[in-house]
Amino acid sequence: MGTKVNILGVHVDAVTMAEAVAQVEMCIMAKKGVLIATANAEMIMRATHDAELMEILNAAELVVPDGAGTVWAARHLGHAMPERVAGYDLAQELMRKAPEEGQRVFFFGSAPGVAERAKVKAEALYPGISICGTRNGFFKEEDTPAIIESIRAAEPDILLAALGVPKQEKWLWKNRTALGVPVSIGVGGTLDVMAGVMKRAPHWMQRAKLEWLFRGMLQPKRAGRLLALPEFVLKVHASKS
Repeated sequence: MGTKVNILGVHVDAVTMAEAVAQVEMCIMAKKGVLIATANAEMIMRATHDAELMEILNAAELVVPDGAGTVWAARHLGHAMPERVAGYDLAQELMRKAPEEGQRVFFFGSAPGVAERAKVKAEALYPGISICGTRNGFFKEEDTPAIIESIRAAEPDILLAALGVPKQEKWLWKNRTALGVPVSIGVGGTLDVMAGVMKRAPHWMQRAKLEWLFRGMLQPKRAGRLLALPEFVLKVHASKS
């Protein structure tokens, strides 16, 4: 285990992408039944107002720095944070390795049809990959036992859940024992991007740390959520003193 950095109460792992992948692989082999979280500034800010989410994040096996804001905050507070480990990229790296490791992946979340389209994309990108099941993210609480049963029956090594924050983290944590999956990861919009229903920021915007702005431009409904970013900067700065 590497160093954990306290950012507004959320303990984020100071890891590179390679280190994060290696840790996830170890968890899969150990069949530990763990949660991996991808913490960007928006998630951290939400956790400051949501005690349950804060508790889950700090109990997670691995919390990667998903977002330029998270990396900036760690460094601003005087801690080493080697690089951004985006949840989308982490999912791709794990899927890239899955065929050679014989690992099975389950897609859970997004709108009806999206997980199936993401499956087709994954099979094209990563020949030999076993996407052992898909299920959309539209369900009621009474549907949960049947969803758990379908996931258990598929016997995935990795469960990628795209239910949005904090629903995906809370659902995965609450049901982690019943699911019996070695590694579960909340991946937000990953399936939407893979399915082609949502674009990812161009590389130059990613390099310029402007992916948050691109998402806001594409999804005007996110504008209110983007206001969390300046509040995040102010809170981090205040926590330094």
